[in-house]
Amino acid sequence: MSPPSRRLQTKPVITCLKTFLISYSLIFWFTGVILLAVGVWGKLNLETYFSLASEESTNAPYVLIGTGAIIVIFGLFGCFATCRGSPWMLKLYAMFLTLVFLAELVAGISGFIFRHEIKANLGDAFTKAVMSYNSTDGTSSSTAVDVIQKTLHCCGVKNYTDWGKTEYFSEKGIPTSCCRDIANCLPDILKDLKQAEAEVYLEGCFAKVTVVMEGNLGIIAGISFGIAFFQLIGIFLACCLSRYITNNQYEMV
Repeated sequence: MSPPSRRLQTKPVITCLKTFLISYSLIFWFTGVILLAVGVWGKLNLETYFSLASEESTNAPYVLIGTGAIIVIFGLFGCFATCRGSPWMLKLYAMFLTLVFLAELVAGISGFIFRHEIKANLGDAFTKAVMSYNSTDGTSSSTAVDVIQKTLHCCGVKNYTDWGKTEYFSEKGIPTSCCRDIANCLPDILKDLKQAEAEVYLEGCFAKVTVVMEGNLGIIAGISFGIAFFQLIGIFLACCLSRYITNNQYEMV
């Protein structure tokens, strides 16, 4: 056992480390809340775009929500471990932070890569959705096309004339989701590309969807990278505190 004088000297160091680690754990807990919010936001705002790209990509918001929930739980565990002054609990906390760091680093890199992949795949996916469009069948792709055209004020893939190549156009004309003012979009007008030019959005959706997806996925990837490297501080503090407590046999009162 170390001399009493040495323990008295190291006690302020341990107290200081405890203060920093508790503060960190509270911030870490808050980052979990942020991830939860980003996951919910992604689920509500990006699901329409994800549904056009691939079925697997729709799991991304759920991954963020799950990760955020786990971080919230372990953030509280970190506060408890620090207050308790238990070396094995602090080591467990450090191991968890390491796993979170690696997972979020991979997630950030994957998100960055996916941002570029989606640009290459989205054109074909959106074209297929337009070609197979049917407003009465209730499919997710048809609903997604309508939502995108209404929300982004666009029409077709490259422009509104893309609808002239579809089976839907031969039956009903251009979808009403392309209309600037639906009151002016009479059935006869929508079946004539020249007349429809004055009533529908002229810009295609592919360019606008790409900008929206790349921008939002870039934000998510940036947040993942930032939170991932933030874990290094917690790992360092938890390891140092555990080592000081173990080496000096410090006991909490």
